[in-house]
Amino acid sequence: MPKEVMTRQAADNVYLHKDFHGALSRGIDYLHQQFGAEAVREYLWQFATAYYAPLKEDLRRRGLVAIQEHLERVYRTEGAAIQCTRTADELRVEVAACPAVMHLRSQNVPVAELFHETTRTVNAAICDGTPFAAELVAYDPATGRGIQRFYRRPS
Repeated sequence: MPKEVMTRQAADNVYLHKDFHGALSRGIDYLHQQFGAEAVREYLWQFATAYYAPLKEDLRRRGLVAIQEHLERVYRTEGAAIQCTRTADELRVEVAACPAVMHLRSQNVPVAELFHETTRTVNAAICDGTPFAAELVAYDPATGRGIQRFYRRPS
């Protein structure tokens, strides 16, 4: 039988990391219990500032479309739909149910009390140093249903 060689790259596979959310939730809980809520926010801020540096630069360069494309890609990968409404100065993102929260609940994994900071703090860190700001307008801890708003800072 002839030898067959298959060449694959990581990008050839669908990257879905649902169980990562459980580890993140537990890590957030640990930081919260051991060091307080501010430690959770500081950790997420530092992570987001480093990891999302390319997105932050894209936001500076192209504006809110960069955030919209990023979030649409992330939620599509997670198998969830979002509703985006964008103008030149504002992006509103409505999430019917957070796929991470729903996965954790389906696995009977506790959702950290501060899990919403993975949206609120991370979005704020991404916007820091850009012409834009972010806020978590609404959030339901039971489902992760929420409304995120990105907007141009006043001059």
